[in-house]
Amino acid sequence: MASTPSASVSKRLVLVAVTAALGFFLFGYDTAVINGAIDALADHYGLGSGLKGFAVSSALLGCVIGAWFAGPLSNRVGRVPVMLTSSVLFLVSAIGTGLAFGVTDLIVWRVVGGLGVGAASVIAPTYIAEISPAHMRGRLVSVQGLAGVTGIAVSLFVDAGLAWQAGGAANPLFFDLPAWRWMFIAEAVPAIAYGVAALRVPESPRYLVGLGRDADAEHVLRTCTGLADPRAKIEEIRGSLQTDRRASLRDLAGRAFGLKPIVWIGILVAAAQQFVGINVIFYYSTALWRSVGFGESNALLITAITSLINIGATVLSLLLIDKVGRRLLMLSGSLGMAVNLGVMALAFSQAITTVAGEVLLPGVWGVVALVSANLFVAFFGVTWGSVMWVLLGEMFPNRIRAGAMAVSTAVNWLSNFAISTTFPVMAAISLTGSYSFYALSALASFFLVKHFVKETAGIELEDMDRQLRHTPAPDHGNR
Repeated sequence: MASTPSASVSKRLVLVAVTAALGFFLFGYDTAVINGAIDALADHYGLGSGLKGFAVSSALLGCVIGAWFAGPLSNRVGRVPVMLTSSVLFLVSAIGTGLAFGVTDLIVWRVVGGLGVGAASVIAPTYIAEISPAHMRGRLVSVQGLAGVTGIAVSLFVDAGLAWQAGGAANPLFFDLPAWRWMFIAEAVPAIAYGVAALRVPESPRYLVGLGRDADAEHVLRTCTGLADPRAKIEEIRGSLQTDRRASLRDLAGRAFGLKPIVWIGILVAAAQQFVGINVIFYYSTALWRSVGFGESNALLITAITSLINIGATVLSLLLIDKVGRRLLMLSGSLGMAVNLGVMALAFSQAITTVAGEVLLPGVWGVVALVSANLFVAFFGVTWGSVMWVLLGEMFPNRIRAGAMAVSTAVNWLSNFAISTTFPVMAAISLTGSYSFYALSALASFFLVKHFVKETAGIELEDMDRQLRHTPAPDHGNR
């Protein structure tokens, strides 16, 4: 952007970004809420480790579908209608899951919520990136990451609060419904708030230009970015979207095993974020800490504290991302995660099994595992947690951005599904082996970024295609 936004315009732009990021708040809430409910839910329905894992991860199947179709759908109907649809899906899922009659319909309602999560995870970074000037884009897109981890924290504190009030997640609460059901129903409140807020945000100027609604696009650019005369920017956008009217997933096709190389990079980055095992912490940590000797109350408290660490780490990421750059943060995060996951694997290798069949971490190993787990979350939060979403929102050329985001995000959810579904079975075999695998995945992510990911900080979206094809990958994001 050619001009610097005024204070009032910057404030308006931040408010728009925060509103869009409410979708990521629900993303975090919906995916983590089952953490406090899973043991009570599994006992209620008599679930084995395999079905328990599927009950947790079933929502991710909906995430894959929602992410896959959100990009193309947003090109047809706009970014805001997709946000509104997501809010309805969140609301229906919250009520349906909380009142489920059996494990089958509970899984169905979890999938419905996953559709909303998947769509929100695509549309939020795309929308914010398209409405933001380059010098503020990293911080604004990072708002979604902060919203996501805040959603995780709120859901875990709601879980802990409801379980504490009822005396346990399985005990009855309001209207004689067990606390674990209210953990899901409570999501209806932010779902309604998201729908109301989505009605108040403007449509993406790039989508409006694609429809020929230049006057509306100019108004959005003036009020949200501070451009006094946005006509030059309108022409720049139009030039970058000359062929975008008929864009589809077929535009991703290329000679590198059927896809363009940049799409493969996005896919691998999206998969790598999940293969480090971060959502094992967010979905199973309460059950994990209970399995190694902590009581339910302490396990819930530990999980809630971990979520606060995640928020603090994401705030730090928000402050660093446009100063340090995307690549350096991701490279340092990969190494930090690999070290701490390796320490966790070592700690769990010291576990002993009592005569009663309980697993315990002797001596200082319980503390070592807790500290390493929280350091792992901190490294993830500062780096891959939010930076990956910023990178995906920036790295693709305009013509394929929505479709490539949809594919990459769908792969992210598929990877999440694979890791989350297999963890109970892997943990039953060997916690040491599980965390060793995640540590090796984190180390592999370092080499992925080092050799294939280019810096995107400070580059206008309209220039991304030229920059990615011709500019060597810098070591940092200084402009």
